[in-house]
Amino acid sequence: MASAAPPLQAAPSATLISAASQADTRHGLFNWLDDRSQYGQDAFPEPFIVDDSALETNESRLDWLHTSGTGRRNDLATAEVEKGFGLLTLEVELHFERATSFGQGADAALQGVGNIDFGARYPIRQFVSRDGRFDLTTGVATEIGIPTNSPVSKNAEVVPKLFTDLKLGDHFTIQSIFGYSMLYGGGNDGGLHTFEYGFVFGYTIPHDELALPHVLQFIPVFELSGETQLNKDDPGHNSLLGNLGFRLNLKSIGRVQPRLGFGYVFPIDQGARTDLRQGIIASFVFEY
Repeated sequence: MASAAPPLQAAPSATLISAASQADTRHGLFNWLDDRSQYGQDAFPEPFIVDDSALETNESRLDWLHTSGTGRRNDLATAEVEKGFGLLTLEVELHFERATSFGQGADAALQGVGNIDFGARYPIRQFVSRDGRFDLTTGVATEIGIPTNSPVSKNAEVVPKLFTDLKLGDHFTIQSIFGYSMLYGGGNDGGLHTFEYGFVFGYTIPHDELALPHVLQFIPVFELSGETQLNKDDPGHNSLLGNLGFRLNLKSIGRVQPRLGFGYVFPIDQGARTDLRQGIIASFVFEY
């Protein structure tokens, strides 16, 4: 007597296969991170006037910001080094500032080395859609500024932060960051608490869509950078700046990839107009 054929096994559904495949990409604390995320893969442009929130492995940067207002002119040069350890990014910044007041035949200048800033950031949770076209990373960061006791650096600063990095489709990115700044020390602003916020909108155009010589990516950028004073003499005072610029991510020279950026800075609300009429910023980034 012939033996009975074994019962047919139902093939796993596409939904189950997709769910299992997606589960295999999860890692980190509570499986909140996703290997499919573009975070840390150069998907997000470096901001100009908003704090960076993306993962950077090995990067050096030099920025120069020139602004002018009624009876004043400011120049701020910033040198920065960033180093990645896994998903953790550490950074150190050094600033030199010169502020000039002029009018009525006399000019007065205040200059010196600003705070030495140490920062760290780390992604906490990621969500990536099945097709990968919606890619969201949220994380935490902190910044500690050490005063140099120069004429422009009298107070220590501590800023805990939250950030989100969102990639939509192949081109569009939105970065946001929110911080609570606390100043400590004997300077005029000692004890001041400020809510800081920023948004960066970028649209990455690759070389095969815009064939600029020696350029891998052309990225128009629009930024909003604001702060709201929470205490002392003028609680509720808000200042909001905008920046319209672009980055050129150039082809590598050996192990170094240069990334050049230029932007026009302008006030958006009345609080910003009291301090600034217009400004320009140049940013030179080197990834290696």
